[in-house]
Amino acid sequence: MKSLRAWFMRRRVGSGELWDSFRRSPFAIAAATIAVLCLVGAVFAGALAPHDPFDLARLELGDARLPPAWLDGGTPRYLLGTDDQGRDILSALMHGARLSLAVGAASVLVSLLVGVPLGLLSGYVGGRVDAVLMRICDVMLSFPAILVALLVDGVGRALFPAAHDALAFGVLVAAIALTGWVPYARTVRGSALVERGRDYVLAARVIGVAPWRIARRHVLPNVLGPVWVLATIQLASAILIEATLSFLGVGMPPTTPSLGTLIRVGNDFLFSGEWWIAAFPGAMLMLIAVSVNLLGDWLRDALNPRLR
Repeated sequence: MKSLRAWFMRRRVGSGELWDSFRRSPFAIAAATIAVLCLVGAVFAGALAPHDPFDLARLELGDARLPPAWLDGGTPRYLLGTDDQGRDILSALMHGARLSLAVGAASVLVSLLVGVPLGLLSGYVGGRVDAVLMRICDVMLSFPAILVALLVDGVGRALFPAAHDALAFGVLVAAIALTGWVPYARTVRGSALVERGRDYVLAARVIGVAPWRIARRHVLPNVLGPVWVLATIQLASAILIEATLSFLGVGMPPTTPSLGTLIRVGNDFLFSGEWWIAAFPGAMLMLIAVSVNLLGDWLRDALNPRLR
């Protein structure tokens, strides 16, 4: 018999209780609305953005540092104003958010693919394998994630100074995922330690089911509940780390700026009166992070049988 938690999760999803829980949560609805709007604007930036902020042939230096449309000196052509190069802030936000979301989603995916199998191996096998993997996790946790990401990204840029955007994207994802897999491994390991002593695992062993088949077909589905919640919350963390790296100048190249790069550019003009160059990218980053975190909190409560 499988665990009560797994049964409860399947029952909630299958019977529509998860959707009912979502409809009863105003914070979850607001967070999902903001997240969907940001996602749609980022994914379809090429079609929805009023201007192409990275087409140098269309940039007008005479339009540089224009304030938002509702302030004196603003124009409806640039709703949120322009930066020091005459780029439309709204269009730059859409394109920058697309890159930030792509880096965050890719780093979380890599962390999942590395952390979940290692955590399952550590918790189900135990013994020396568990001890070695957990000591590796302890070592990784002893270093701040942002410092490890800075080191890896800095080394990658030093080794490949003329790297194109795709390689720079891969280095940035690897830098974030290098420490991002650890929480997944520890979470899955803790759940696997509990599940391997359940009656259904013991019964499978008695009838001669192969150990890896038990781990893959029976234990793994029962330990994924906390992983989805953690992945949702880690997505916001990965986006913030990417923004921090880009703000420090070691993220994506300036030719493909993310939200962190836009904030760094605006920071140079923050005290000269052009506050909108940094304020709107910062607000966009905050909205994405807060909405994703709120969705993660709701999902954690919705999948918790004790809060039913």
